[in-house]
Amino acid sequence: MKVDLDPVNVRLLDELSRNPRITMSELARRLGMSSPAVTDRVQRLEANGIITGYRVDLDPRALGWPVAAFVRIRPGPGQLTRIAELAQNTPEVVECHRITGEDCFLLKVFVTEIDKLEDVLDRFLMYGQTTSSIVQSSPVPARPLPLPEV
Repeated sequence: MKVDLDPVNVRLLDELSRNPRITMSELARRLGMSSPAVTDRVQRLEANGIITGYRVDLDPRALGWPVAAFVRIRPGPGQLTRIAELAQNTPEVVECHRITGEDCFLLKVFVTEIDKLEDVLDRFLMYGQTTSSIVQSSPVPARPLPLPEV
């Protein structure tokens, strides 16, 4: 079942992007629709993979993870799957992307202090070369995707 991104669905997605915890009744009120109609639209958007989940954004610093780094990894021969598996099993790695170019992976890592970054990097060194960049600030923090104009 395909869902069209009509103006109502785009507005619905915009509201959910701003506040994923909004109730269906409040969402319906903002869209000028009934709650069952809005619930049906949300369920169709979920079923079709347009809405893939709901999340909570946590402040890493407040949780004791003040140091963020991006790590590029250039695997050794035959090490692609091992690096991906290691990234999945390393709690400090919050994102792992397979990328093009000389490096094959880009990881986002959080650690409690700079010295702990070395421990994380050492886990990957037997599988390839690492290059890391410490995040100083984030002028554009994670934000919702831009929605299509309809």
